[in-house]
Amino acid sequence: MYLSELTLINYRNYNRLHLNLGEGPILLQGQNAQGKTNLLEAIYYLSTTTTPHARSDRQLINWLTLRNEVMPFARLEGLVKRDGGTVQIAITIVKEQTGFKKDVRLNGTKKRSMDVIGKLNAVMFLPEDIELVTGGPGMRRRYLDSLLCQIDPEYCRALSQYNKIVSQRNALLKELAESRRSPDQLGYWDEQLAQHGALLVVRRHNTILNLDTGARRHHRTLSDGQEGLRLHYLPSFDPHDRPVPDFQMPLITEELGPALIPAPPLKKVAGSLQAKLESIRQDEINRGMTLIGPHRDDLRFLIDGIDVSLYGSRGQQRTAALSTKLAEVDLMKEVTGEMPVLLLDDVMSELDSVRRAQVINLVNEAGQAFLTTTDWDDYGPAFRSRAQCYAVNNGQFNAEEKP
Repeated sequence: MYLSELTLINYRNYNRLHLNLGEGPILLQGQNAQGKTNLLEAIYYLSTTTTPHARSDRQLINWLTLRNEVMPFARLEGLVKRDGGTVQIAITIVKEQTGFKKDVRLNGTKKRSMDVIGKLNAVMFLPEDIELVTGGPGMRRRYLDSLLCQIDPEYCRALSQYNKIVSQRNALLKELAESRRSPDQLGYWDEQLAQHGALLVVRRHNTILNLDTGARRHHRTLSDGQEGLRLHYLPSFDPHDRPVPDFQMPLITEELGPALIPAPPLKKVAGSLQAKLESIRQDEINRGMTLIGPHRDDLRFLIDGIDVSLYGSRGQQRTAALSTKLAEVDLMKEVTGEMPVLLLDDVMSELDSVRRAQVINLVNEAGQAFLTTTDWDDYGPAFRSRAQCYAVNNGQFNAEEKP
């Protein structure tokens, strides 16, 4: 799988850019704020219809266009070559009187955003990936959702429905707290939340099992066999009904218990979740919000039984995050049968020689990888000789001669 053409119009600091791209590594060099990260963000946006850097689609439109045009817009187009053929993805963001509208098309046909997710599989590596370990639960949930939506369309549909259900259920709970509605109306929403929420719980649980296997292997290599990493799913509703581990204390593998085996059958999880919702109904009414479900899940990283988000060193946290991202690549390849496109944004400057070598090995295996750097010397002559090399300056691309 690789991106053979990329067109950006009025996107960030790009007025108009068209690139013909090949397989293999693509190295982008330039000083900060020249557009290297914006290009990687655009590719990730075509893959997931979301961005890790903007709070809203409005921020993706070139600011001069926003200021000067009557109907400002940004457009992204990508031509993706994969084993099943060629697909074209086009996303246009337009400012209208009522706000910003996103038009998504696949091979020229209008689609929902979720319908194009996974047509271009991409994994992005960022210097701030350490926040996957050190940040809040919401960041880890978004990470899991982004991964699963690329490889599991049913999960993506269930997630969209689940988010709507939680919003509507919360609105009803607030009205019940004010005694303006009958509690009997919660029955329908409990059933809907349990049905869609159970699918999310089961798929997250089993995906984390797969990630755990890969992350453990990569972490052993990166730590020279000195440390053992485990990923631990911590759902707000536990289908195995196990006690919550005390992450303030070192844990042993046996204490994770059923976390290390596949989730129970979907129907059983849905029934248990619905029963749990009924048991805490009055508490939810009193507080006016849905208190359990996948929207409150978390993921923990344990090195030799120690929660590294609480007690790990900066180096351990960074290694745990990198090991997990490497495992993400493995999982995508296993599920789709193709290597995803890799997007590496100035990550070499954050890594030592051992971790750099691990990343370069991954790039060598990839069908296509985009790498950004401020210094050509971050990559040796041998690597640059087989890469497409571009100098990026204020949104302009210039092909560089290889050493």
